[in-house]
Amino acid sequence: MARGNSTKRGAKSWRLKFEGGEPDPLTGKRHTRYVTFNGTKKGAQGELTRLLAEVDAGISVAPSPVTVADYLQGWLDGADYLAGKTRERYRALAEQQIIPHLGAMALQKLRPSYIADWHIRLLRSGGKDGNALSARTVSHAHRVLHTALARAVEREVIGRNVASVVRPPKVETEEVEILTANQIGNLFTKLRGHRLLPIAALALGAGLRRGELCALRWGGVDLDEATLRVEYAMEQTRAGLKVKAPKSRHGRRTINLPANVVAILRAHLSRQQEQRLALGVGRASPEDLVFTLPDGSLWSPDYLSRVWRRTTISRGLPSVGLHALRHSHASALIAAGVDVLTISRRLGHGSPAFTLAVYGHLFANTDASAARAIDAAMGGC
Repeated sequence: MARGNSTKRGAKSWRLKFEGGEPDPLTGKRHTRYVTFNGTKKGAQGELTRLLAEVDAGISVAPSPVTVADYLQGWLDGADYLAGKTRERYRALAEQQIIPHLGAMALQKLRPSYIADWHIRLLRSGGKDGNALSARTVSHAHRVLHTALARAVEREVIGRNVASVVRPPKVETEEVEILTANQIGNLFTKLRGHRLLPIAALALGAGLRRGELCALRWGGVDLDEATLRVEYAMEQTRAGLKVKAPKSRHGRRTINLPANVVAILRAHLSRQQEQRLALGVGRASPEDLVFTLPDGSLWSPDYLSRVWRRTTISRGLPSVGLHALRHSHASALIAAGVDVLTISRRLGHGSPAFTLAVYGHLFANTDASAARAIDAAMGGC
């Protein structure tokens, strides 16, 4: 057991002396550490007890003057394991919501109460021009801080992740946008002959994300077998476009395609081959993208969304984002009674729990039919 004591140094100042860190491999003794504590005698004893408990638990760390701002900036600069777009979002949240409020504080002096107070400040006046910030944005900022502190614990810069002690503000669940059967029929009628038709067909018929649509290659499409392999995703950052693997192993998946989607893709391939031959570039190879702009350049995810919005407005279609087609795909599967594990795999989710978190309210709508099915199976006994 580590040992220590406190010595009064002033009216409200105490010197805490204790054995800290890992024992010396040769002598078996720990290094002596000193900490200044300002407060009451009872508070000094409590802080000493906490420090000794950290030593005994093996989570005590050497003192460091690194501030929250310095640590966050260094962490983000070296966080190559984060996707480019994710790192951009994390940096924006750190610079706008975390550093202005907590940045000057020493990282090791962060306490749960400071995190709770930070939440309150953001909710009251953390937005632009001192306006209130939404609970969703505060929750995102909390996630960034929590992730950064988790890495600091791994590297033994701090002894514990204080952001894990305080819960972020509760965020009201927003129901996803879903098209009705009539709206879907109207959508495909009004998109007939438009370059967005095959993109919309895959978004609805296979539930692909827009980055997956932009990066899809013909080598991943087997029209004879009516299957599609998702192997890449297009990421758009300030540095430009980047084709990368899906963000998780669950994102790599093979999807069976509905017959009408196969027919739309066959027609799209035929038109694309004619255009390529007319331009003298030869037939499409397995490495060529399924969807390109008329000049053969890449669709960027953001540009695709802008074209989608303009097209829906000009053709009098429902004002929903392209992602609503993916949600409508999930809704149709749920309504058909497909099990949540299959739906989760088809959508490329990390787990069925995430699928339920997003679409749980839709599963609830199938409960009445489930009860009728059980009643029929029991034969009215």
